[in-house]
Amino acid sequence: MSVLATESGTAPNAEEPPDSDARHKLTAVTGLAALSLDAMASVAYGPEAIVLVLAAAGGYGLGFTLPVTVAIALLLAVLVASYRQVIAAFPDGGGSYAVAKAHLGRRTSLVAAASLVLDYVLNVAVAVTAGVAALTSAFPALYEDRLWLCLGVLVLITGVNLRGIVDSARAFIAPTAVFIGSILVLITVGLFRDSPASTEAAAGHASALADNATTVGALLLLKAFASGCSALTGVEAIANAVPSFRSPAARRAQHAEVALGALLGVMLIGLSVLISRFGLQPVEGVTVLAQLADASIGHNMGFYVIQFATMLLLALSANTSFGGLPVLLKLLARDNYLPHVFGLKADRQVHRHGILALAAVSALLLVFSGGDTNTLVPLFAIGVFIGFTVAQTGMVIHWRRVRGRRWKGKALLNGVGALLTGVSAVVVTAGKFQEGAWLIVLALPLLVAAFEIVHRAYTRIGERLGLGRIPETPHRDRSLVIVPVSSLSRLTSEALTAAVSLGDEVRAITVRHTDPEDRTRTEALMMDWALWNPGVPLVQLESAHRSLGRPITTYVRELSETLPGTRITVLIPEVEPARLWQRLLQNQRGAVVAHAVRRDTDAVICRLRFQLSDLP
Repeated sequence: MSVLATESGTAPNAEEPPDSDARHKLTAVTGLAALSLDAMASVAYGPEAIVLVLAAAGGYGLGFTLPVTVAIALLLAVLVASYRQVIAAFPDGGGSYAVAKAHLGRRTSLVAAASLVLDYVLNVAVAVTAGVAALTSAFPALYEDRLWLCLGVLVLITGVNLRGIVDSARAFIAPTAVFIGSILVLITVGLFRDSPASTEAAAGHASALADNATTVGALLLLKAFASGCSALTGVEAIANAVPSFRSPAARRAQHAEVALGALLGVMLIGLSVLISRFGLQPVEGVTVLAQLADASIGHNMGFYVIQFATMLLLALSANTSFGGLPVLLKLLARDNYLPHVFGLKADRQVHRHGILALAAVSALLLVFSGGDTNTLVPLFAIGVFIGFTVAQTGMVIHWRRVRGRRWKGKALLNGVGALLTGVSAVVVTAGKFQEGAWLIVLALPLLVAAFEIVHRAYTRIGERLGLGRIPETPHRDRSLVIVPVSSLSRLTSEALTAAVSLGDEVRAITVRHTDPEDRTRTEALMMDWALWNPGVPLVQLESAHRSLGRPITTYVRELSETLPGTRITVLIPEVEPARLWQRLLQNQRGAVVAHAVRRDTDAVICRLRFQLSDLP
């Protein structure tokens, strides 16, 4: 059911041209650049998140960095394999929302959608603030202006995405390639070193190791695992945006998903091996990645290249949300859970309204946080774990229904993944609840409730319009067209011409107020009308309170009572200014009349707009 069909005669996606316009779509390579920046950038903080948790157990605890990372890499492999199947089973995109809708019910699908929406929005804010934080660390003088820098980066990314997802992908290929190349070089060089090349980056900084080290227990390892799983954010983005790929879209998206998993897994494990190899410890004010670059390559130009590439990719990783969220919003709009405007595409095949909405909400978050990353990080990654768990659980049911070759093994794989990500979601939420995660716990049901409200509104509208039912046979009613006028002009002539073309009878009306000046104006209009003699009567309506809408609606109601079976149309002529700023010069009488008639009568409203250049 689509209420939009009543407004334009088309479904929400009717403006989308066929897939022949391939220049606006992604290849596997450009898809990797446009949709994987979030996941790629996570190697800058994923290993560090593990190290910071294990540091509570002192140097002995840091020895578990590699085993925890390997466990995360195994989960990554499970997720990639699962989302590869999600892409094949749900080529229209939507990821966990599409899976849940098909196999777990409507309410669960809305929870998945809400979690993804929150995660995408938070990803933009966290990515931008983290990138700007890296910049202000290098140039401390810019620290006080970090909020304006964040907003500037957000405007830049939004502008690039409004030009089209392919243009954004091309713009981000170079920084993505530089970052990946730098990390792979760092790992390769570091594997051939027996001792650190330099420790200058960490020199003079206090160690973050706990003085009263705790024991390494299951809870600590589980917490380190959950924190390190922040490196998995963004893995689902490709599955959410399958329609953005060129045909065959599913196959290209699968290739991009596998490439993302392979690169991310190699980088995570490689960096963890180097952390253990060099015996690095977390220090205050210096990232673990910076220490690894220092130890592997040395404190030289290569060190600064890696830092700059990391800073740039962190800032640009917000692009993942701009690629995935608008497609998700389109699917929600298609299912009547969001306004249908989110389902429309612009000329460059971008969901402009989804992009602008994401930018606006992200800007509010940046202002709320003051551009501070630490304010937003506790809220991050919870939503994506919920999405992971829902998608994996749904795929288990999918395999049980579809079966096919080796379906039990696939279902077991997804079941293990659902268990792992579900446990991680609980641990992360509990561990960060007092730090701000309670906001996500509160926002999720509120967002689901908003989806339900929109859906009920569309359902009620659809029922009143009789969508899905065969309507009555069209028939002709007697038609009366009423044209409000206040003076004689070319606009009046054009409006009456349109009115007599539409109706069996046309009446012009003008409202006369009680003050002498207005009475004089009305009398002059009546005399001019008689001289002009357009063949349409002009009716005077009295108004004692200088009201415009009330006397017109009273007249329309009286006509409805005295002329039953007559279809009354109020045609309101308006001028469409040639310049945007000229709209400020208009008196808005048309809007006032339209609002009053719509509110108090059942008459049809026709706001007939004429461009100044079109008038004779």
